[in-house]
Amino acid sequence: MKILIADDDLNFRTLITAVIAEGGHTPLPEENGRLAWERLEKEGADMAVLDVNMPEMDGFELLKRIRCSPRHKGLPVLMLTIRAFAEDQVSGYDTGADDYLTKPFDNEILLARITALARRTGLGT
Repeated sequence: MKILIADDDLNFRTLITAVIAEGGHTPLPEENGRLAWERLEKEGADMAVLDVNMPEMDGFELLKRIRCSPRHKGLPVLMLTIRAFAEDQVSGYDTGADDYLTKPFDNEILLARITALARRTGLGT
């Protein structure tokens, strides 16, 4: 499964990329929402893991673009962010996120959430 990753923090992006690769998936890491959108348009993806706070285009704006796109609107999206306030999580779900996980995270929990999201959306693993 190809998983788009959008996170401006190099350490988290590297960690998420490694966890996804170790889980047997193909990570597609990008450092901001604009680059992630361009890569999604060019290469496609089976799922996306998005940070909220990013320069150029934040995760909520990227999620809005995904949900408004006829080509990508059904893409499963997991928000993975430091923003743990209830209103942030509600905003994520209201914008169209399928799941929301806060940083720091446990590697096994991230993979379990990805597997569960894939199962719920018919992707399998």
